[in-house]
This record gives sequence, structure tokens and C-alpha cells, in this order.
Amino acid sequence: MSHFAAAVTRGAEGWAAAELDLSGVADIEEITDRLRDADPEAAVSLLFVESDDAYLAILRLDDGEDLRVFGSDQVFADESRLGAILLGDIEEQLPDIADEDDDEPSDGDDDDEDDRPSAEPDVEPVGDPELLADLGMPGGRLLELCAQEGMLPADLTAEICQAIGAGDEIEEMREA
Repeated sequence: MSHFAAAVTRGAEGWAAAELDLSGVADIEEITDRLRDADPEAAVSLLFVESDDAYLAILRLDDGEDLRVFGSDQVFADESRLGAILLGDIEEQLPDIADEDDDEPSDGDDDDEDDRPSAEPDVEPVGDPELLADLGMPGGRLLELCAQEGMLPADLTAEICQAIGAGDEIEEMREA
């Protein structure tokens, strides 16, 4: 599996983004150390790990501590060594995204359904969807993005970073 990892950190100067090498990592602690090393003084450190145009994992450290993790799909942990390292310790699985719309009462107007992006039925997000809520990306919106059919991990990363105010930094890092 191919992957891309970007560390997005917020320090005194604002947001910064840099590619992070995860080759040869043995465990989540080693990944966390590499994220800390990206900017040891950062108030918020995020790691976006995109894999095979199919999966996204997000790690968050506040002041270098208290690791929080979210994965767009549990299958990532089942299909790759890196996915198992990033998401393997998460025991709590979120409810199916596609089923959330089924619980809403219908008002008989089906026009709105045509405007909604179609959901990926087999997506099983795991972890803490609220890990970016205080930065401008509520958990519900994060789950919606993960369920949107055709949304690639790079697209998710770009949209999330735009919402939290680091869109220019991630775009510049990808173009470099």
C-alpha cells in the first residue's frame, strides 16, 4: 500500500505543514514521536495519513500530549500494517454513516435527497470524530465527508485543512 503523511502544526507563527516520513515505523509511539518532532513547540499537531486513495487517518496531539485518533474506515487497519499501527488500538466503532439518514423522519419531499452527495455504504469510521471540532470541523461534518462517494483522502485532507485554517499551508506543501 502506498501512503502519504502530512504533519500540520499550529505554533506561535500560525499553521505550518510538512511531509512526514513514516517508513519503518514500528508502533504508534514512534509515529507520535515523529509528529512531535515536526514542531516540538506546537500547541496543536495533526497528522494526516492518506493511503491508497481509499483511507484517511488523523492523529492529534495537543501540546505534544493526549493522542486522539480518527480513521475514515476500519478496513484500513485490517488491510495494511500502517493502518493496523494507526487504528489497531481503537476499540470503539462509530455507527454506520449510511444508516444515519435512514433514522431521519421524511417530510415527503424527495427533492432534497437528490442534492445530497451519495454515501459510501461500506465505510466504517473509527475513533474520535470530534478531534477537530474546536478547530472548525465538527464531528458530524467529518463523518459526512468520509461518507461522500468519490471523495479521495487527499480531498478530505484539503477540505479539513481549509476548514481549520491551514488550507494554504497544505496546498503549498503538496505543490513543493
